[in-house]
Amino acid sequence: MKIIDKQITQTELIDLANERYGDLVKAVVDIDQGLMMVGGELHSDAEERLLDRGSCQHNLWGINIYPGKSGEDFIEFDSVINLRPAQENRTRSVDDPTIRQKIKDIVNTLVQS
Repeated sequence: MKIIDKQITQTELIDLANERYGDLVKAVVDIDQGLMMVGGELHSDAEERLLDRGSCQHNLWGINIYPGKSGEDFIEFDSVINLRPAQENRTRSVDDPTIRQKIKDIVNTLVQS
């Protein structure tokens, strides 16, 4: 797993995808710190590492990134760690459009197109 807090290239993201799943990279985005942990087998692995380094649970959201795709297909909002009834998120997706947009902005800033 790797912390991404500075811009990376599409090629680097593809390399990370090829290390595990081939077409996708699992990532957990910290919407407060503007960074993400990528490359783990499970979202919960990345979530745990971010919590250990000081992230707050309510700021962490799991996504899948498809480096070979673009537009709306680039980011998939699907992770068990997103199930948070206490935060009014009752699905594996990210239901709040404001949080979804923050995630998109962070990913698009960190991944060079």
